[in-house]
Amino acid sequence: MHDEMFSLRGKTTLVTGGARGIGRTVAQALGHAGSDLVLFDLERESLETTADDLRARTGRRVRTGVVDVTDHEAVRVALDEAWQDCGPVQLLFNNAGIVIQKPAIETSPEEWRRVIDVNLNGVFNVAQLFGKKLIDNDTSGSIVNTGSMSGTVVNYPQLQASYNTSKAGVVHLTKSLAFEWAECGIRVNCISPGYIFTDLTSRVREDWRDQWAQLTPMKRLGRPEELASAVVYFLADSASFTTGAELIVDGGFTTV
Repeated sequence: MHDEMFSLRGKTTLVTGGARGIGRTVAQALGHAGSDLVLFDLERESLETTADDLRARTGRRVRTGVVDVTDHEAVRVALDEAWQDCGPVQLLFNNAGIVIQKPAIETSPEEWRRVIDVNLNGVFNVAQLFGKKLIDNDTSGSIVNTGSMSGTVVNYPQLQASYNTSKAGVVHLTKSLAFEWAECGIRVNCISPGYIFTDLTSRVREDWRDQWAQLTPMKRLGRPEELASAVVYFLADSASFTTGAELIVDGGFTTV
């Protein structure tokens, strides 16, 4: 029962932002669960390196596409090509995102728009076109968006109003799409990570990282692999009656 409920055998999963960090780690877990993979990212060199590594580690088929998630037409074309090459792509880990840490009063209009465009519009572009592809082909599926605890609480000591706002939007977008597509057999959920130690956060000021750990009840940052099981759960049949849910994985940060 356990093997079947959490298995992704016979499925193909699209992972956006799949070249590194959380996307790469989750993609590996999805491969080990039996899923073939399609990775979208802007970083061509990192994307190909990751794909080669995932093939070797998981033995699964891995297709890549250099795709800007803010470009609606580019996403549509890349998704069509993935279906042509791999057959139905039924699962999506909608994960691409960026952060700009600046006080709101110092944030330029261009910086604000860039964060909202990648983190919210990009998530919508991919989810909309992915959902349309499933509906047009009368195919069920499952989507997991990457939100953040920043959609629930305001982070400290860094200031990042644009990021926080974008992630709050992702959480509500998740619920809205879940409602619209439930009758189509498409489930939409999201994970909302707390402070996770990745190659990105490793470049953040050390005193900030120390403070984040102290503010977290578990007194440490999370690891990307601690998010992977949540994504597998949402995508697999184990969550067949779960849609519109947000799972905050933050070491207890938002409980305080």
